[in-house]
Amino acid sequence: MLQLIAVALMGVGVVMIHSAGVSITSPDAGRIGSIFFSRHLAFMALAIVAMLAASRIDVRGMFMARGWKNPLWPLLAVVFGLCVAALVPGVGRNVNGASRWIVVAGVSFQPSELLKYVLPIALAWWCARRQGVMHRFFAGLLPALLLTAAAFVLVGKEDLGTAVLIGVVALAVIAASGARLWQLLLLLPAAGAMLVAGVLAAPYRVKRLMIFLDPWSDTQGAGYHIIQSMAAIAGGGVWGRGLGNGVQKFGYLPEDTTDFIFAIICEELGLAGAMLIIGLYVALIWIGVRVLRECEDTFGRLLALGIVTTIGLQAAMNIAVVTVVVPPKGIALPLVSAGGTGWLVTATAIGLLASLDNARCFAAEKQVARPASLGTGRLMMDH
Repeated sequence: MLQLIAVALMGVGVVMIHSAGVSITSPDAGRIGSIFFSRHLAFMALAIVAMLAASRIDVRGMFMARGWKNPLWPLLAVVFGLCVAALVPGVGRNVNGASRWIVVAGVSFQPSELLKYVLPIALAWWCARRQGVMHRFFAGLLPALLLTAAAFVLVGKEDLGTAVLIGVVALAVIAASGARLWQLLLLLPAAGAMLVAGVLAAPYRVKRLMIFLDPWSDTQGAGYHIIQSMAAIAGGGVWGRGLGNGVQKFGYLPEDTTDFIFAIICEELGLAGAMLIIGLYVALIWIGVRVLRECEDTFGRLLALGIVTTIGLQAAMNIAVVTVVVPPKGIALPLVSAGGTGWLVTATAIGLLASLDNARCFAAEKQVARPASLGTGRLMMDH
């Protein structure tokens, strides 16, 4: 069921990206058939393959292995290295004034997309290994906090929104591992200071915050994006203008296929379409929580928590930004916003979550089948 929901979200994403990307001068304007030849459909197919492959992986056996058989730490080192490389002039790709991208073999992607899921795996591994001492600050909690802080600072330099997402998910995993709550609460002032410093370090972030409080003070400048998003949502009403009939995508709403695609969904599909998307995320999270609760090992529970929290919180942050509940911040809507590598990474994470459930079901079936086979053997010997 997890995988079906992921496919549904990507399917909606392919259709809405195609609709939002249409322009009056485009030769494919209004042609539904062009979807079948789009790169987004190709990425969706690759993401589905990655998700199905990940669902067959023995996650516990792979990441809880000892020594050189465990790929976790080399993977974490590579991901951190890519995040550093993205900040190096001439290596990282600068888009809209931010160096968040890196190009490998002609493919552009954000290393932070990988770090969002690799870090929870590393924390789940550490907390599971140190389960008996996570309540101790130096022996259990401190190494996990240092790894989280390193990820936050590295990503937060160029992408504060994703850094906050990574930090919150990491703290959720650490708190669930048995760390003492009062020790984490003592760290809140330091975490708050880091967040404030991140905002003040970039003047454009301060300006975004001020514009959020009064977007009408600069309607053609910093407040333009917020106003156009609200106009798209208001224009959709309950049932929307109809698929393909949106107006804001024709040069009015920036980032209409990526960070603000939810606004186009609201405009064209209305409140009904918005609730459909939200309902799919709620269903995904609900099933993920069920998988989490049914895991019998600490690593599986913490890994499931990290994946579910990452997807759920990212979706909530994107929708909050688009609906102008929080200050504007560039963060994608998982499995819906355009971004092929983001789809691949998120779909793979959902596949890992499904593998935890598959392993549990397989173990249960094996446990049920064993007494039956033993009984048959005894009957044959008696005969």
